[in-house]
Amino acid sequence: GVGALLRGAHPDWSPVAIRSAIMTTSDIFDNTKELIKDIADDYKPASPLALGSGHVNPNKALDPGLVYDVGVQDYVNLLCAMSSTQQNISIITRSSTNNCSNPSLDLNYPSFIGFFSSNGSRAAQEFQRTVTNVGEKQTIYSANVTPIKGFNVSVVPSKLVFKEKNEKLSYKLRIEGPMVEGFGYLTWTDMKHAVRSP
Repeated sequence: GVGALLRGAHPDWSPVAIRSAIMTTSDIFDNTKELIKDIADDYKPASPLALGSGHVNPNKALDPGLVYDVGVQDYVNLLCAMSSTQQNISIITRSSTNNCSNPSLDLNYPSFIGFFSSNGSRAAQEFQRTVTNVGEKQTIYSANVTPIKGFNVSVVPSKLVFKEKNEKLSYKLRIEGPMVEGFGYLTWTDMKHAVRSP
């Protein structure tokens, strides 16, 4: 229903951009302004693995500020990195010409998950993302990372300066830490929007 609402308001957005708008504007707080709790984990704050991106907020999703989008080649790169055969990729893409020269497991998705070895040593994982400005023509977004105990998280660049609507800019997120469970959020904010990724 929310997807149909957004499609009606933004007929030029791809299904992936619509999903991004829903995910990055969802609420992680309940009606008492507390973090949503996980009843299966003794009412502790719910992790993104239990909660997803949060509780859908259709009004915020109509004007998300930034969206993450994915094209056909991005999916081909993912399938190539997953060692899919050319025949399987052709069936999925309905194209006989698919370029596997740049395989990547890092899909331009509005969330991140890092897996680290269990030997107790510190390891790092880096993600690259591209966002599209669907808000004001000129705006500056600043990165804000909620701390994750035991992890170092950095974003480069820490500011995204958009000069026009529909402009695309990229950034890198680096997570360094041990093999322990933890979660946090990267939120890009300008004067009007908060674009959050778990």
